[in-house]
Amino acid sequence: MIRRDRLMLGLAALLVVTAGCSVGDDRPGAPSAAPPAGPTRVILLGDSVAAGQALPLNVALGAAGVEFHSMASDGGGTVVGPVSEQLWRTLPDRLAGARPSTVIYQITTYDWGGEQEQQAAYERLATTVAQSGARLVFVTMPPIKPDDFYEPHMDELANAADAARAVGAGTVVLDAAEVWGTTYQRTRNGVADRSSDGIHTCPQGAARFTSWLLRELAELYPGFRPPDPATWANSGWSGDRRFIGC
Repeated sequence: MIRRDRLMLGLAALLVVTAGCSVGDDRPGAPSAAPPAGPTRVILLGDSVAAGQALPLNVALGAAGVEFHSMASDGGGTVVGPVSEQLWRTLPDRLAGARPSTVIYQITTYDWGGEQEQQAAYERLATTVAQSGARLVFVTMPPIKPDDFYEPHMDELANAADAARAVGAGTVVLDAAEVWGTTYQRTRNGVADRSSDGIHTCPQGAARFTSWLLRELAELYPGFRPPDPATWANSGWSGDRRFIGC
């Protein structure tokens, strides 16, 4: 069990996270326009890692007056790789019905395949998101400590961010190394930041990620103001059973 006082000490350091992103070019021939004032309805796509991140994001974006819905799913949620067709069977209709302003795709631990295969899938996602009238934001996955299941696919996962950057076409790629570094790190400031399973995040890590992503959204949307962490960081989500190995 996570001691509340230790968690709060970890969350107190949230605001030191710095921002960094890579922005793709606008669609060829698209007219220039002022950046949108702010997101109104955000959809999160990804696997169980993203599902854990969704818990504080839901509260934080709600505090900012932004609608949020997670379509992340355990053991899937990916647009490329061996389980991707499960998502593609429903994703276009679900996005069209949700009418998001922003779709965030956290690259998943199942985004396996060659770089061309990855890029083709990300381009397909970009087209689908554009058809729903939304803006697509890719977020790189946290570095993992691979077990026997993941070890054969680490080179493929290492190429995923570059494949996403190659899409361009008005998409954005945010490099979450600003939050996690480039290698799996179990604890920060004496508090569990990542799960002992080597894959998932703990409440402190999820909170740091949320604070960083809010700042990145403020860079993308000049009218968006991140809420005070006091409104969301200790609102009860950290006790969710998703946070195992913490």
